[in-house]
Parts: sequence; C-alpha cells; structure tokens
Amino acid sequence: MNDKKETFRHELKYQISFADYYGMRQRLRPVMKTDKHVRADGKYEIRSVYFDNVEDKALREKRNGVQKREKFRIRYYNDDFSFITLEKKIKWNSLCMKMDAKLTEEECRKMLAGDTGWMMKHSSGLVQELYCKMKSQQLRPRILVSYVREPYIYAAGNVRITFDSNIRSALFHRGFLEETVTDIAVADSPGEMILEVKFDAFLPEAIQLLLQTDGIRQQAYSKYGACRRFG
Repeated sequence: MNDKKETFRHELKYQISFADYYGMRQRLRPVMKTDKHVRADGKYEIRSVYFDNVEDKALREKRNGVQKREKFRIRYYNDDFSFITLEKKIKWNSLCMKMDAKLTEEECRKMLAGDTGWMMKHSSGLVQELYCKMKSQQLRPRILVSYVREPYIYAAGNVRITFDSNIRSALFHRGFLEETVTDIAVADSPGEMILEVKFDAFLPEAIQLLLQTDGIRQQAYSKYGACRRFG
C-alpha cells in the first residue's frame, strides 16, 4: 500500500463550554453535513495511542512552542479493531498535515508489544519511517487518549468542524487495544469541549459567521499534552 500524498491544512482550536457548543451546533446543522462514519447519535469514539521517547520529545516540543513538530499515533474508532491506522501528524504553526497507513490488528499488537522487525519491509513508507525513529529516537507507545467526536463537513474550502468531548487519559494503565479501557477524565471543568476547525486555503464567510461566539479565543490545545499533565 502506498502512502497517499497530503498537503498542509489550516487547523484552529478553541476550548468552549457546553452552552457555546449547543449554540454553534444549532447554527451549523442546517448548513453542514454530518460525517458518514458517525453512529446513530451523530458521534463516534476515537482512541489514539501516542508515541514519545523517554525524554518526552513530542511533549516538550509542544510545551516549548516549537513551530514545526511531529507526532506518531495509532488510531481506531468505536473500539473496532478491524480498521486501525498509523498516523503521523506534522504541525507548523496553525498549519497541519496528516499522513496515515492502515495496520492490521496483528501488526498493531506486534508494534505495541515491541516486536518491530517486520516494519522494515512493510509496504508503507510511513511504517518504515516509524521503525527507523523507534530505533534512532527510541519512540515507544506512551499513552492512550480517548474522546468522543461530533463531526461536520462543508464542501467549499474542504471544511471540517468537530466538537470533541469526554477527553480521557489511560496514563496509569499500560494495556493497549483492550476490550475494556480503564481511564480518567482530564477536562478542567464539567462540560468542557474542544472545537476544531480545519480547512484548506480559506474558510468560507458563511461558516465564519456561524462560528462567531462571544468570549471564545483560538489557542494551542493538545489532547496529548492535556492527558500528560498527570505524569
């Protein structure tokens, strides 16, 4: 499998209250479409296993505001192990690019267990790259981050707006790819949500107007960073 070519996109993040979310959702629903992969409730659950090294390279770069940085993670949805992806996310100020490669459950479990020899000859260059960095930078599975996402899409500008809630960390539990996950909530206050706005070259004015809400401001929020506050 060849890794598809990706380009940088704009990514804006906001911490919002439940009241902000409810108001924006009511305005967006008549205009934007729901992502086709959602459950009956219009949402899906995401679990991501993030990689970092013993010196917390990815975490330190985030906290220090390094302009260009990268993170590797394994991601799956709704606890379904039949579709697992390895992702590399490159962040450059407010621009981001994501590359991904599909993994089988067997490959994923081997990787998480430290069995990496097979990665050298994998058909995906991304898997090969992670292998090299697991060797050279000592990257290892570091933490499981879970949350619930409600996504909306808009064709013009390739806009994707998501509301993420119930962000949880499994920092103190080292099992990955388990049927039952033990984790803890990391939100600063009840009902807190993360609004993410992603688009290509421009954000249509119609969407800008629908998102306007008093009191919210763009910020550099990281779910990985939030879940690592405990250690």
